[in-house]
Amino acid sequence: MAKDSILVLSGGMDSSTLLFEQQDRIALAVTFDYGSNHNAREIACARKECEILGIEHLVIPLEFMGKYFESSLLSGADAIPEGHYADENMKSTVVPFRNGIMLAVACGLAESRGLKHVMLANHGGDHAIYPDCRGGFVEAMSRAMEEGTYDHIDIIAPYTDITKSDIARIGKRIGMDYGLTYSCYKGGEKHCGRCGTCVERREAMAEAGIEDPTEYE
Repeated sequence: MAKDSILVLSGGMDSSTLLFEQQDRIALAVTFDYGSNHNAREIACARKECEILGIEHLVIPLEFMGKYFESSLLSGADAIPEGHYADENMKSTVVPFRNGIMLAVACGLAESRGLKHVMLANHGGDHAIYPDCRGGFVEAMSRAMEEGTYDHIDIIAPYTDITKSDIARIGKRIGMDYGLTYSCYKGGEKHCGRCGTCVERREAMAEAGIEDPTEYE
């Protein structure tokens, strides 16, 4: 398969699984440094994964988001709520229109590189609190990108309607090492084990029958 795609890669479980699953068609992976608590640790993971696979990796700074946007994800570890994603307090972790901004930049990169698709690893578990992870948003953004580029670049988002546990099962099938990934919203040396993404990470690996390599506090 021709390398025709760019992947938005965070270094977390979902996009890392997509990186390894679709490595044969990914020409470039891009990670955005937007000032979140866990950016530095995720970027290190993303860089290592791309080195392993021999895929070009870019880190693009988006400092304005951390400076001007409101979100507990941008406000230090103490601001991060604990519990499950289904809890109402998790809405504080929304970074307004984050995926829209990142997809727009990735689309420009794709057209500059002669690539046809932008890959995104949003999934069904994100839908409850993250509007820019839902299928309707991704479809609308893809249409806008197609209309706004000569090459009609679109979005490939294969995990939109599946769960994180389903993604973990894909990872298990392809031999994914989740020790290469980082998820915790607090950004500490070890995963806190209590924030929404830590809880979801732990549950997903348990449901997929994967021995969890994550170091928790």
